[in-house]
Amino acid sequence: MEKTRRKWWFEKMDVESGKKRLGKDSLARYLGIELTDMEPGYAQAVMEVKPELLNGVNITHGGAIFSLVDVVIAAASNAHGPVALALNVSIHFIKATKEGVILTATAREDNLTRKTGIYRVEVRDEHNSLIALAEGLVYRPSVD
Repeated sequence: MEKTRRKWWFEKMDVESGKKRLGKDSLARYLGIELTDMEPGYAQAVMEVKPELLNGVNITHGGAIFSLVDVVIAAASNAHGPVALALNVSIHFIKATKEGVILTATAREDNLTRKTGIYRVEVRDEHNSLIALAEGLVYRPSVD
């Protein structure tokens, strides 16, 4: 009974299953984040900066960029199979962007253990300019 109930925690994910799960993520859907690539330890997603994603000084809100980073960390870490949950994410905002810019976030796994993973993320614009750098730590509660 226990194995059946927890089976979804261990299902491997590909881009299509990742997109399906992302489709259930209301915030990602609202922000217009689209998962473009996903495999164990790697993921990429894009987001167009819309007017509702601008802050009070008319540049991309840091929370929108952070959410894009969170999505690619989730995709790269969950693609291994077991559910992975973020424990900590730190981000450095390097360059401001404005409405209409297409942001691409790419997560790469730096380290993987039985229970944790560390992911480095670059966010770039359509001119390949570095917009933000982030690092995330995930925990896999279901791995015994």
